[in-house]
Amino acid sequence: MAYDVVIRNGTVVDGSGLGSYRADVGIVGDRIAFVGRITDRGDREIDADGHVVSPGFIDGHTHMDAQVFWDATGSSSCWHGVTSAVMGNCGFTLAPVRSDERALVVRNLERAEDMDPTALAEGIEWSFETFPEYLDAVDRLPKGINFAANIGHSALRTWAMGERAFDSEATDDDLALMRRQLADSIRAGAIGLSTSRSEHHETSDNRPVASRLASWDEVVQLVDVMGGLGSGIFEGADAAMSSPDPGERERSLTRMRALGAESQVPLTFGLVATESSGYLLDFLDEAAAVGARVIAQTHCRGISVLLSLKTKLPFDLLPSWHDLRRLPVDEQLQILSDPDRRKPFVDAAVHADYGRWTGVGAQARPPDFEGIRVYRSGLPPNPSVSDVAVERGVHPAEALIDLCVESGGDQLFIQPSRYPQDETVLLRALRHPRAVMTFSDSGAHLSQIADSSIHTHLLGHWVRDRQEFTLEEAVRMITLAPALAWGFNDRGLVRAGMAADLNVFDPETVGPAVPVLVDDLPGGGRRLEQRSHGFLATVVNGQVTIRDGVPTGTAPGRLIRSRPSGQGGNG
Repeated sequence: MAYDVVIRNGTVVDGSGLGSYRADVGIVGDRIAFVGRITDRGDREIDADGHVVSPGFIDGHTHMDAQVFWDATGSSSCWHGVTSAVMGNCGFTLAPVRSDERALVVRNLERAEDMDPTALAEGIEWSFETFPEYLDAVDRLPKGINFAANIGHSALRTWAMGERAFDSEATDDDLALMRRQLADSIRAGAIGLSTSRSEHHETSDNRPVASRLASWDEVVQLVDVMGGLGSGIFEGADAAMSSPDPGERERSLTRMRALGAESQVPLTFGLVATESSGYLLDFLDEAAAVGARVIAQTHCRGISVLLSLKTKLPFDLLPSWHDLRRLPVDEQLQILSDPDRRKPFVDAAVHADYGRWTGVGAQARPPDFEGIRVYRSGLPPNPSVSDVAVERGVHPAEALIDLCVESGGDQLFIQPSRYPQDETVLLRALRHPRAVMTFSDSGAHLSQIADSSIHTHLLGHWVRDRQEFTLEEAVRMITLAPALAWGFNDRGLVRAGMAADLNVFDPETVGPAVPVLVDDLPGGGRRLEQRSHGFLATVVNGQVTIRDGVPTGTAPGRLIRSRPSGQGGNG
């Protein structure tokens, strides 16, 4: 047989969770043609001796809806082996949108997901209004990875209701319009519907995002559209599922169970594995017992905000720092390098009263110097700011300032989550058969969060360093498991006939690098980029997209369209 690509001498970890084995992998076109011993030469050969050959990784929770227009590579996800990503989560999408009301879509995105409004304005070719038109626009774009797209509830509401979406419940006419657009979108290939009811999601003018104004009946009626079509997944959670009030929490869980059982639409939501959240894992099994399919999206290290002089610092909360932080970075560094000029700022940082902070989401917040880590290594451990302060014999606030100055403003710090994960609950979640390790948020919080690396963190930390999972178990968690959850029928396994989305990596070195700040967004905006170690090659739809950490310039990624019952599978 004539092969376009042959990957030779690798150890195949095929995504099934079964044991690895040594084999060659032959690719013809965009498909895996054969797995076994191959004697024929391929047009392109990759020697994978000493490396693992796995399916491409799948990320079920991203926000790359806008980035796909200006970044053909799919960074930073592409650097961590992700070959397919689901975008349009949390109710935030660019469409549907009326051409004279694009500001309403931007309002939903720019604060809740930390998206640069200049990049949105300059980087997107607004050639669409309806969601099917948006899908067609994405389909035409060059893409280094595959994308599937949810339609967002907030965008659906602003399209149907205009400004009323931010302060009113929908009328019957509004809801009928939304239901028709949703049905058209699912028929056109939308993977599902997403929403947000989270208090952390606010607009740039300090109001709840549009989906938070929806009644529960509105949610039910929209999900029923997908149930009637026999297609689609519902991403989102009722806000009270995490309420501290047991009665309110149980009412919320009850209606989520009923929604899943009555609609027969799969439901998925993000689960932060805090010490008190184990009941949500029990809920997955309780929902299954009444006929609902509910899938939790778990993280593998905790969602942390990254701080730096060039982005945000805890001291941004202090009035005495406001004028300094408005200056160009070079001028800030000059002032903070001068013993006399820096003294009032150090004193303010050391003696500040942070008690009046009322921020939400990923905004700056009071410093926990024991918890804030100095980002020196892509994998743990990293020293705390307090550790460095003890070494230097200074206050932790001064140590943080010194680290900023010494690095020219580039040093990053890991601010711990407001909702720290409990390791026991986290490991239970990662092992749960109704949970999927995903939730990177790639494409959002571009200057604050760098979680595209959760897949390589899993492999480097939990497999190699901690040995909590076998390599076979971990690869299944980020390949076949999400493929099954989101209905990607031809991805997630190294098998003949499957899409040729593959990674070739060294299990002894794979892991995330330390992120860096780059100013390459449309309009010159700043974002975090995080690369990785240990990858020999990534293949998407049969074409090598990255070799030895360098993009090849190919863009074989596709839009993965779902199909309602009777219309065939996705591809």
